[in-house]
Amino acid sequence: MNDLAPPDRSVIVTGAGSGIGRATAIAFAALDDHVTVADLDGDAAAATAATITGNGGQAVSVSVDVSDPAGVEAMVGAAREATGRLDVLVNNAGYGIAGDVVATSIEKLDRTLAVNVRGVFLGCQAAIPLMLEGGGGAIVNVSSAAALAAITNRAAYTASKGAIVALTRSIAVDFMRQGIRCNCVAPGTVDSPWVGRIIAGQPDPAAAREAMVERQPLGRLGRPEEIASSIVYLASPEASFVHGTCMVVDGGFSAR
Repeated sequence: MNDLAPPDRSVIVTGAGSGIGRATAIAFAALDDHVTVADLDGDAAAATAATITGNGGQAVSVSVDVSDPAGVEAMVGAAREATGRLDVLVNNAGYGIAGDVVATSIEKLDRTLAVNVRGVFLGCQAAIPLMLEGGGGAIVNVSSAAALAAITNRAAYTASKGAIVALTRSIAVDFMRQGIRCNCVAPGTVDSPWVGRIIAGQPDPAAAREAMVERQPLGRLGRPEEIASSIVYLASPEASFVHGTCMVVDGGFSAR
């Protein structure tokens, strides 16, 4: 890509330091979009941005806690400073814990909701005014197949991801006539660093991974790039008639 060429779109991806977010940021950059790479881990965000720029793409990185209003405003400000506009927001940053409603502490519940629900809410709240200045845009929120087919011992996580589906629909109907599309994806279990850490924390990691794979109808975990492709589609002009939907990308997990 010509370094002097203006980007096709200005895109923010949260949680872009690893896994689905990293794959999504790289996928948008490959389309000649400018990507604001955001992550709580600033070093991880910088590494993703460096990969993009090293391949001839355009990116900046920011460290952000998506539950912090000032941090989210600064993130959107970084996109404005870099490109003067915002066309796409991907609310991918997430937090997950194990526990049923009895075992989950109030502190862990609050943190789960702060990242997964408040974070999406704040991201949209900060991004939509800038999108409207440019005539519209696309928002893609990352929910989970767990919002549609609950799994055991994940009460706070499934509740938070279900809230994302509902919030997505609300934003879609509120802003579609102003040129903003809002949709979400519901990934199944993806072979990501986050899942890797969960597996590594088990008494028998090899057995834990095998059990996780066995519960997948397709017989394998998803790949970050497969989820990224779905996000890119929902943000594209080809999805112009898609509003308020939840695209399930879970290898058949929720179809059982």
